[in-house]
Amino acid sequence: MTHIPVLLKESLEILNIEEGDIYLDATLGNGGHSEEVWKRFPKKVTLAGIDADSDAVEVAKTRLELLEARPKLAVLNFRNIDKVTEILEIGNPDKILFDLGWNRSQFEAPAGGVGRGFSFQKDEPLLMTFSTDSKGAPFTAETIVNEWQEENLATVIESYGEEKFARHIAKTIVEKRTVGKIKTTGELVQIIKQATPTWYHFRRIHPATRTFQALRIAVNDELRALEEGLSKAFEILKPGGRIAVISFHSLEDRIVKRLWKELREKEGANILNKRPIIASEEEIKENPRARSAKLRAIEKI
Repeated sequence: MTHIPVLLKESLEILNIEEGDIYLDATLGNGGHSEEVWKRFPKKVTLAGIDADSDAVEVAKTRLELLEARPKLAVLNFRNIDKVTEILEIGNPDKILFDLGWNRSQFEAPAGGVGRGFSFQKDEPLLMTFSTDSKGAPFTAETIVNEWQEENLATVIESYGEEKFARHIAKTIVEKRTVGKIKTTGELVQIIKQATPTWYHFRRIHPATRTFQALRIAVNDELRALEEGLSKAFEILKPGGRIAVISFHSLEDRIVKRLWKELREKEGANILNKRPIIASEEEIKENPRARSAKLRAIEKI
């Protein structure tokens, strides 16, 4: 299934992209936002993009080159966004977009390969690292569930996943790993189900959703990476430039909201929307993922 960019129209409108701009997609994915930018300004903007997922960068490159774009792309985590001007040999960006949502392809195993363990609907190795090279990751979800102390596990699942049964889940994980190492997503899902009441298994979201979210955030250090990435993005942003962020859960949105406030107080930045922009009912019907999306933007003075 094709990945559908959320709040596409709204994000590009608030960025107010103009001819001659250097547009930097800090979460390139498969290139959906960049494709729309190029369609609106063919050969009149510089397209640049980064992503920690090398597979995504290759897909985006092919997609954009079919439109005769010549994007400047790199495999890079956005926490290191301050390096893009040197790596991509571009000037300071005029407009920067962060779309913190998930690309469907990241849940899919490559042809003839094995997935990275992001999905609780498939039985895959417990990796959950953005990097396609798991050997380069400092640790994986398997490390966390098999080696972390119960209290630390509970704290991560409760804080990052906002999971009400975090302590029950952590306790059950620790009990089960004494019998044998927990190696796959399927095993972890069964443990979570054992640790939670039956009624919890029939709600709108899967009972493993919040725990998997928490582990993914911990493995990839997502929240600190977001703080670092946004701060560095503002540093390299050209005066008069804009940053737009599309977040999908409250932890991310709180970070964006707080940082925007700090930048307004310390740097005189202009917050472009006091309330987050959310998806229309029409978009939510077409793309249920959009339900939780929130868009915030800021302008550097």
